[in-house]
Amino acid sequence: MHRRTLVIAGALAGFMQVRGASAAEVAPYTQQAFAAAQAEGKPILVHIQASWCPVCAKQRPILGQLEQEPAYKSLVVLNVDFDTQKDIVRAMGANKQSTLIVFHGKDERGRSVGDSEAATIQSLVAKSLT
Repeated sequence: MHRRTLVIAGALAGFMQVRGASAAEVAPYTQQAFAAAQAEGKPILVHIQASWCPVCAKQRPILGQLEQEPAYKSLVVLNVDFDTQKDIVRAMGANKQSTLIVFHGKDERGRSVGDSEAATIQSLVAKSLT
């Protein structure tokens, strides 16, 4: 992760703590983090994205807003870099960036590719809760 991204993420986390907001756990994808979230039966969103992708750029604020909602406080969001994590992209069966995959524990509950509509993304992510 880039230093600027870490600084911004840290500042946002600090602001949210001051404001008392709950947030979903957001992290870069690692096999260990994914396996741990699955073993704990948590709702999981895997976002396969690329920094240069215009659809991914539209998805980010929608996902960010969902992550702030109390209903998604236990959601684990794992970001996969389409360009540098090709082994994970293949393992997830994804062919394109802007892929969203939701799990509840070890069960895949749905996926979408190229969706940038808030309502359908929310509907997809909601499938991870049950």
